[in-house]
Amino acid sequence: MSLIKSISGIRGTIGGKSGDGLNPLDIVKFVTAYAQWVRLNSTKKSNKIVVGRDARLSGEMVFQVVSGTLLGMGFDVVNIGLASTPTTELAVVMEHADGGLILTASHNPKHWNALKLLNEHGEFLNAEEGAYVLCAAEAENFTYSEVDELGTLTEDHTYNQKHIDAVLALKLVDVEAIKAAGFKVVIDCVNSVGGIVLPRLLAALGVNEVVKLNCTADGRFTHNPEPLPENLTEIAACMRTEKATVGFVVDPDVDRLALVCENGDMFGEEYTLVSVADYVLTHTPGNTVSNLSSTRALRDVTMSHGGTYTAAAVGEVNVVTAMKANNAVIGGEGNGGVIYPESHYGRDALVGIALFLSHLAHTGKTVSELRATYPAYYIDKQKMELTPDIDVDAILVAVKKRFANEQVNDIDGVKIDFPDKWVHLRKSNTEPIIRIYSEAATKPEAEALSSQIKEIIATLI
Repeated sequence: MSLIKSISGIRGTIGGKSGDGLNPLDIVKFVTAYAQWVRLNSTKKSNKIVVGRDARLSGEMVFQVVSGTLLGMGFDVVNIGLASTPTTELAVVMEHADGGLILTASHNPKHWNALKLLNEHGEFLNAEEGAYVLCAAEAENFTYSEVDELGTLTEDHTYNQKHIDAVLALKLVDVEAIKAAGFKVVIDCVNSVGGIVLPRLLAALGVNEVVKLNCTADGRFTHNPEPLPENLTEIAACMRTEKATVGFVVDPDVDRLALVCENGDMFGEEYTLVSVADYVLTHTPGNTVSNLSSTRALRDVTMSHGGTYTAAAVGEVNVVTAMKANNAVIGGEGNGGVIYPESHYGRDALVGIALFLSHLAHTGKTVSELRATYPAYYIDKQKMELTPDIDVDAILVAVKKRFANEQVNDIDGVKIDFPDKWVHLRKSNTEPIIRIYSEAATKPEAEALSSQIKEIIATLI
C-alpha cells in the first residue's frame, strides 16, 4: 500500500495499516493540520470550508472522516457532493469560504484517493503553505473545539449547475455558433463526476447529439482513468462507427481534457491547450504560460499572435503563479489542463470544452483539419532509474555544464532548448529516478535525443 505526502496534498491507496495508505487515522491528522492552517491564514473568516468529491468507491468513507474532522475543528462544512475539481474551486469563491477540500486522486486507479487542499481563493496551496500543513500533521499538536463550538454540516448540490452557468457566461463561449454547427459529440467520463456534468454542459451549449460512454458516476472505472491514447481505444472506435464530430475524454475529477478526432485519431493532450489558446488569442491577444515539460507548439502559436510565452516549473500552482506575474490571458499544462483566468485560476475541462467547440464552430473545419494547422511536435517521455547512493543533483549540474552553450533553464531540473528540439530532466522527490522528456519534430528525433541524454548520464555515473 502507498501513502504519498506532498505540499499539494496527500494521496494514497485505501486499506492496510495506518501510515501505509490513505486510511482514517491519516486522514484525520492531515485534515486537522489543514484546518489549523486555514484558521491562521484565512482573511474571509466565514468559518466555512467547502468539500467536493469525485465518484470513487472510497469517496463516501473519506468524506465522512474529513467532514467529521472539520466539524471537530469548529468549521462549518458545505458539502457540495459529487463535483469536479474546478467546480469545487469555484464553489469556494462563491461561498466566500475560508478554504476547500477536493476528495479525488485525479487519474489514479480506483483503489487510490486523495485530499487536495484549496485556499480562500479556490486555488491550491503554494510550497510554503503546503510545507506548513505537512509539518503540523507530523507534530500532531492539535487542539479541537469544545462542544458548544463544533461546526455544522450543510449540503448544497447546486454547484454543478452554477459551474455550467459560469461557463456559459464567458464572453468567448459562442452558444449560438455551437448550436448552428450541429455537432455530434462522444464523451467518455470513466464512470465518475464527468458523467453527471458533461451531458448537462453539452445540452446547455446546444449540442443535441451526445453519445455517452462510461457516464455512470459509480467509481467503477472501466479502463485506466488516465486519458492517454492506449486507454482510449473504445472511444476511438466509437468515433468512427457513430460518424461523430469530436470526442471528449476527462479524468475522474474533470480537470484534464483529451480530444479525439472524427476519424478516431487522438488530437493529442498536449494540443488541447494549444487549440484553446489559439482561439482565445485570436480574440484577446496577450501572453501565455505552460510548464517546462509542455509542447513548444504553445510558444509558436503565442508568438504568431504577437504575445509572449513563459515557461513555469512543473505543477499547477507554479503555472498559476507565472500566469499572474505575466498577465497571461490563457495558460495550463500539456496534460490537457486549460487554465482560463476569465473563469478562474484552475484547470477546467468544462471551460476547455466550451471554448474548443466555439473555436471549432468558427473555423468550419473538421477536428483533424484543425489539428493539422498547428506545429507538429512529438514528445518522448522516459525515465532513468539510479541507485540510491547516486547524487542526482550533481548529475543535473553536470548535464547543465555539458550544454552551457545552449539555452538552459534550471528553475525546475534542467531544460535544454535547442533550435529545433528540447529535453527536460527532472529528478523524482520520492525515488532515485531522473525523468527525461524530449520533444522534436518527429518521434525518432525525440527518442534519439532521450537516448543521447541517457548515454551522457551513464558516463557521468
